Amino acid sequence: MRLIIPLLLSLGLSNLAFGQNPKKELPAGPLHFTKMKVSSETYESVGVMDVNNDGNPDLVSGAFWYEGPTFIKRHFIGEVKRVQEYWDDFSNIPMDVNGDGKMDYITGGWFDASLIWMENPGNDGPWKKHVIDQTGNIETTRAYDLDGDGTPEIIPNNPNHPLKYYKLEKDAQGKGTGKFTKVEVAKTQGHGFGFGDVNGDKRVDIILNTGWLEGPATANAEWKLHEGFDFGDAGVPILVVDVNKDGLNDLIVGQGHSYGLDWYEQVKDKKGNTTWKKHVIDPYNSQYHTMEWVDIDNDGEYELVTGKRYRAHNGGDPGSNDPAGVYYFKWNGESFTKNIVAYGSGVDGKGAGIYFAIEDLRKSGRKDIVVAGKDGLYIFFNEGSR
Repeated sequence: MRLIIPLLLSLGLSNLAFGQNPKKELPAGPLHFTKMKVSSETYESVGVMDVNNDGNPDLVSGAFWYEGPTFIKRHFIGEVKRVQEYWDDFSNIPMDVNGDGKMDYITGGWFDASLIWMENPGNDGPWKKHVIDQTGNIETTRAYDLDGDGTPEIIPNNPNHPLKYYKLEKDAQGKGTGKFTKVEVAKTQGHGFGFGDVNGDKRVDIILNTGWLEGPATANAEWKLHEGFDFGDAGVPILVVDVNKDGLNDLIVGQGHSYGLDWYEQVKDKKGNTTWKKHVIDPYNSQYHTMEWVDIDNDGEYELVTGKRYRAHNGGDPGSNDPAGVYYFKWNGESFTKNIVAYGSGVDGKGAGIYFAIEDLRKSGRKDIVVAGKDGLYIFFNEGSR
């Protein structure tokens, strides 16, 4: 016994040895997911919203919405323009645009080059299409609360066109009016963008693929461009997070049409000048076109959820014929550990599309992953670790 107790103490197992609860739980293992095929449709975007106000989340993707909680019964929304392998539906952002208590959604595409909102009819009738603006070609669209008023602005990624956002106009009761105000931020933009506080001034900045725009102190002031990097064909969004928890926000960037997933550490010298140090996350997969930063395993820490956009340019991108996959990457204090949700060729793999959703679909307390793409619409139900 004299030999055993020091050994247990040296291993940090004294509480276990004496039948007490350990101070820290052992780390949970990798998550397990149950894969459900919803549809063979090849739209590349899916959103989650309660379409029929029954308290259950539904899925909206392309020309259809799928009724929860089973996601088997589908309802027609309206025709979607098709060009070759593409459907002109590159986002599904939930928003009650006209303030009638029914959830609408915002989308847009490359070929019509317009931002639109689809009006929820409250029945099985077709949804009415409303054009917000002729924006130029839309790579995809995101929603983010840029001015901190509690309502997200709508920001389309329009490569080689002006960068602008659209603010929902509200009535005296704070409800949407169905109209938007356009605000121009910069004369041009490239492929990909993101949002967050880069310089720690508590204001939202916009990250482009060739620099970041500093959020102004007042509504009508200029957004100041800070150059210092070139992220090429960056995906959407570029994430702004403090990866290494040093008090400075870093950037996570996927390459939307080539190989590479990296994070860029924000480093300041003694004079306060900023440089960006590249750290490789995954150089072996291509077309990391979209991603989310979310606590997928309920441990209080956020993980990076992303995957390959299957046939992003209809097979024309580097690595397009490689196996498809959806992954979550967990920060271990020094680097990211890759965990597979789905991977492989054919039915074994799955791509992440251009716009996906992470929501608790079964009210289980665990977040599920919903992904569309040219390889179909699927749900990955989060079963937790075992």
